[in-house]
Amino acid sequence: MNRKRTDRLAACRQFYAKMVAAGGGQLREDLERAFEIVPREYFLGAGPWLATSSVSGMFVATPTDDPIHVYQNVLFALDRQKQINNGEPFLHGQLLGALAPTRGNVAIHIGCGTGYYTAILAHLVGPPGKVIAYEIEPELGRRAVENLKPWDNVEVRIASGVDRLPRCDAIYVNAGATRPVASWLDALNEGGRLLFPLVGLKGAGVTLLTTKLQGLIAAKVIGFCGFVPCRDAFEPAEAANVTAAFHSGLWKARSLIRNDEPDDNAVLIGKGWWLSK
Repeated sequence: MNRKRTDRLAACRQFYAKMVAAGGGQLREDLERAFEIVPREYFLGAGPWLATSSVSGMFVATPTDDPIHVYQNVLFALDRQKQINNGEPFLHGQLLGALAPTRGNVAIHIGCGTGYYTAILAHLVGPPGKVIAYEIEPELGRRAVENLKPWDNVEVRIASGVDRLPRCDAIYVNAGATRPVASWLDALNEGGRLLFPLVGLKGAGVTLLTTKLQGLIAAKVIGFCGFVPCRDAFEPAEAANVTAAFHSGLWKARSLIRNDEPDDNAVLIGKGWWLSK
């Protein structure tokens, strides 16, 4: 790559990183450094790449394999047939800022794809910390293993992220679930945070942040989202309940209760859990 092209790409990465990190709150500076350092094209495979419209789902190929094309707020296809993408960077910047992993944390990344946002997490927790990444799709998982070899603090497991998990400080889920999976909540240390897409019908939903605090679980809706379903944590009947809750107070959720005794403050009721306002 010639000097002029290298300088152009570096400037593009710097601007991209600032924009992605702008919604990251107190983590903004750390996010900016991470997004500038980690090369997105490295995790997308050889170009040209297929950009995916978040509105229509239409695929549009980049005109060349110049990596400058990937530094914008666009989804890029990882598995076109299964509709699995490398998601919108601006959304992930906001969500990682809300999750707020800190240096030395043990973080779990569920639905890591080919590892791009896993690498971002690895920079946020630093060498004292660790990221354990789960990917259920074998081909994507194998690509993640290869892509993440430069990061010594990352372990990739080609397996479901719904089974029993190791103890951790933060869980970042990138696949839509119709419930807060019990194994996710059970894995959290005191003060631990779980951020996952709580989705309804057609994969549309909200991102829900939960925090374990002295036996209680605080909850907060971060914003709208759309993710492919989490294979072992998506049930149509539960999805219908989530969709109905969009119009009946889900945004008022303040706590997650783990029992089957909802009271009048319930805004969404599941099996063995409910969200309270």
